[in-house]
Amino acid sequence: MERWGAIIARRAVQILVVGVLAVLGAGAYGAGVFDSLSQGGFDDSASESSRELVRERQVFGNRTVDVVAIYSSDDHTVGDPTFESSVRATIADLPGVTTQVVNFYETPSPSLVSHDKHALQVPISLEGDTQNELLESWDELEPHLGADGLETDVAGAFAVYGDVNEITEKDLAKAEMISAPVVLLLSLLIFGSLVAASMPVLVGAIAVVGALAVVRLLTVFTEVSIFSVNVITLIGLGLAIDYALFIISRFREELARRPEDDPDAAGEAITVTMATAGRTVLVSGLTVAAALSSLLVFPQSFLKSMGYGGMAAVIVAMVSALTVLPAVLRLLGRRVDGGRLPWRRHRPVSVGNDHGAWARLAHGVMRRPVVVTVVVTVSLLAIASPFLGVTWGSVDYRVLPSDAPAHVAADKLNTEFGPEASSANLLLDGVSKADVAAYVDRIEGLRAPEVSVRPVETAGDVTLLQATWEGNSQSELSQRVVERIRELRPDGGTVLVGGLAATTVDLLDSVGAHLPWMGLIVIGVMLLLLFLAFGSVVLPVKAVVMNAISITASFGVVTWIFADGHLEGLLGFESQGYLDATQPILMLAILFGLSMDYEVFLLSRVREQWDLSHDNDRAVAIGLQKTGRIITSAALLLAIVIGAFGLSGIVFMKMIGIGMLVALLLDATVVRALLVPATMKLLGRWNWWAPGPLLRWWERYGLRGH
Repeated sequence: MERWGAIIARRAVQILVVGVLAVLGAGAYGAGVFDSLSQGGFDDSASESSRELVRERQVFGNRTVDVVAIYSSDDHTVGDPTFESSVRATIADLPGVTTQVVNFYETPSPSLVSHDKHALQVPISLEGDTQNELLESWDELEPHLGADGLETDVAGAFAVYGDVNEITEKDLAKAEMISAPVVLLLSLLIFGSLVAASMPVLVGAIAVVGALAVVRLLTVFTEVSIFSVNVITLIGLGLAIDYALFIISRFREELARRPEDDPDAAGEAITVTMATAGRTVLVSGLTVAAALSSLLVFPQSFLKSMGYGGMAAVIVAMVSALTVLPAVLRLLGRRVDGGRLPWRRHRPVSVGNDHGAWARLAHGVMRRPVVVTVVVTVSLLAIASPFLGVTWGSVDYRVLPSDAPAHVAADKLNTEFGPEASSANLLLDGVSKADVAAYVDRIEGLRAPEVSVRPVETAGDVTLLQATWEGNSQSELSQRVVERIRELRPDGGTVLVGGLAATTVDLLDSVGAHLPWMGLIVIGVMLLLLFLAFGSVVLPVKAVVMNAISITASFGVVTWIFADGHLEGLLGFESQGYLDATQPILMLAILFGLSMDYEVFLLSRVREQWDLSHDNDRAVAIGLQKTGRIITSAALLLAIVIGAFGLSGIVFMKMIGIGMLVALLLDATVVRALLVPATMKLLGRWNWWAPGPLLRWWERYGLRGH
């Protein structure tokens, strides 16, 4: 990194020109990324529910109810000729993208008519084998569902997907519109000059543009979901701001150490900056990318895509912070403080005070390390306690705002046609009629709740049944019903159990099976990278434990709010009564990476002072003094970017925004300012311990700063 800094000092113009050309090329190529992204789902192709769906479509075509059109009238009942003719005409004009449309007037069933006889539901199955094909069918079908003279509402999974995508797109734009000017304003207050304040925004823009281009390139080789764009915006902007703060702060500090008349002050400052803050950004970027790479172990394309998008955003943010940004700083030199605020114009840029407020805080903490460690740890674990009672589910209409069309339609379906019911598809292969009848009797013998079974279709020796019971498909009750049905097997032949509730059961099983592998990857890579950075086997273990405590505390807050239903009115959402199983996984990967980001930055300065003095207390105090303000500023800016997602109308987006906001603020304040100094005081010289052979290896090959 020191040699790279010297290259930037000599070749800043050439590096900047190459960087500008690369950004322009990435912008042109990445602009078409949205046409290449899929609507990737949450299913595991090896799960029983996925295999049932594939086999069902092979034999019968799609018989899953994907969309439910609800037609109603205040003036006419379902039996009135006006009502009937309108519904018949609408169904007759539907495009050929359906495999099944259940028309009450052709196949009468009381369940299709509302209690007051003024509304009618039309279940529809879409054509297509993949999620993308089904969504294309939905996009073609949707404009044709309206019936003349009748009120039309549309419920079902694809209506929910459509509303989620539309609202998410609007919410992302709103979050960016809110966060960008606030970030710029706060950067101005932090740096005190227009030029320096514009640098984090510049790096953030490059990170997002570059990451979109990388993701489009990835779509050539693998499926990437459109949800990856969400994490690109969140991670790209957030980490770019962090890295820009680290680099700019160190550059200004090094520049201020040198005489005004030194002609090569900027070159010398950028060389030292790359050897210190640049090394920190390199280690941090690799650490965060490694944490996000753990998402690739999951078979769900949603989680994999978040991993792809997050890794792309991190790597591009890191590279731009180590190339374009230092080149610009080298060319600007002292003009980096151009456009200073009026009250900062006559104040020199400080090189930092070793005995300021942060140092005093560190010394105060280190005077009572046991008390601080116990109080902070117990408090964080208390905050985390609601997570012990968490229940899990998946996405349904309740992730939408209550006034979203698909949510309104689902409520109408549950109240006017209700009570709400769940179902499972039972695909029997090679089972005789007598054994099918006996199997149905055993299932209908289930109680609490009562389960009814109806035949759907038969082709040769393959039979499709549908089991139905009262209750929401995402409830623990429905999950238990699916598990009990799966325990019952017909005599002879095979059975596959699918449907929405079964998909949720399989999702939870899949996530649970892959989560330990994710943990091993994250922890293993963290321990390795932190050892390479600091030459200690103690600090990496301590960092992993402290990060786990702070992240668990944020999960406790998320559970208390979103699963237990507190603050619903204040935050503007309706609790689902559980947490979506995929979102905490995503939060875990991102937060572990971001927590290590601040850990690396703090410990880098502590290690720097330790190498100079070998005085543990002094190293901790000066390290916190040098980084406390920057870490807090970075966390504040990142919290604004992420917190803007908390304004989303989509429950899981709101959960990510609020959960990560809490985690970041806890990590940057309570953990870094209190828990780290206290534990480092308790460990003393053991902070830097490593076995002799490992220490000698690190002294020769480790990522040491200067």
